[in-house]
Amino acid sequence: MESQEQSDQTALAEIGEFGLIALLRDTLGEPTDDTIVSGIADDAAVYRTDEDRVHVMTTDTLVEGVHFDRAFMPMEHLGFKALSVNVSDVVAMNASPRYATVSIGIPQNVSVEMITTVYEGLKQACDAYDMHIVGGDTNASHGLSLSISVVGAAAEEDVVYRTGAQVGDKICVTGDLGSSYAGLKVLLRNRERLQEQEEDFEPDLDPYSYVIRRHLAPPAQLKTVRDWGDAGVQPHALIDISDGLSAEVHHICEAGDLGAQLYEPALPIDPETRNTATDFGEDVTIYALFGGEDYELVFTIPEDELDALDPQTYTVVGEIVEPDDPEHPIKIQRAHGENVPLQPGGFDHFDGPSATAPPA
Repeated sequence: MESQEQSDQTALAEIGEFGLIALLRDTLGEPTDDTIVSGIADDAAVYRTDEDRVHVMTTDTLVEGVHFDRAFMPMEHLGFKALSVNVSDVVAMNASPRYATVSIGIPQNVSVEMITTVYEGLKQACDAYDMHIVGGDTNASHGLSLSISVVGAAAEEDVVYRTGAQVGDKICVTGDLGSSYAGLKVLLRNRERLQEQEEDFEPDLDPYSYVIRRHLAPPAQLKTVRDWGDAGVQPHALIDISDGLSAEVHHICEAGDLGAQLYEPALPIDPETRNTATDFGEDVTIYALFGGEDYELVFTIPEDELDALDPQTYTVVGEIVEPDDPEHPIKIQRAHGENVPLQPGGFDHFDGPSATAPPA
């Protein structure tokens, strides 16, 4: 009887992370509280605090063995990254972070000194983002984990959602793409070679210092949105790159029932990321489209408003279009000119990286 009941159950891998989120949203139903502006639909929830101000709230968790490996993740970097990924969600709503709470699960093989170092990294992130940790919880656990909630604030009219893209908008990204994934590849390779105890193996990480740093301690793009505010610019749609550019553009398009045209030659890729992909004999475009954890921003904006932005801070990688194929609304023009459908791909917490190369 028990085996029959188990056979009727659905494995998480069958529906994936985003399928699970949709299912849970349906289970909970739509909020009836009129102070809730946006619930389970974006990078963060938004609720009204008075007539024109809102709070933006998000929670994210880093779990050992899923999101990080203590074999190559310094504890100080872990603290910094754990807060940064939450701040990035707030920033992706065009808001500023204010307060955080931290819940930490601590296994027996983690010392007091290691936990103190984690919190030193959290403090560095607080200083970088001008915010404060105001509480949390500590628990025993089988593996190290950090679960952080961040509350940000903004004027209600300033909040930007992933739903606002319009046909004709340019699709832009800040910074460069694929570097975090490149850094992860290098760190995993070195861990493997150390575990195999190869004779005369001495890790040489100097050629990969940028991509490793981008993986271990990625900064949230708070300065960018503050610069937008100073320039009087507000994108139509906004999202951060946690799961990969392809996945994020699909989120924007699905939210507005839109299509997109991307251009492979336009993807901003650092030379060190290109060199890393070459070392592994892999296509660097895969890193840029599907790698994830870059924590840059993807935004859509009318072309005539780009002049107000510093051209050194963004790259136009495509445009929002009317979908001409419901099954494949997003396409990418490859370097050799062929225009092909782009699959969502990216990182799925229940199925691992699902990146596959666009058809050649």
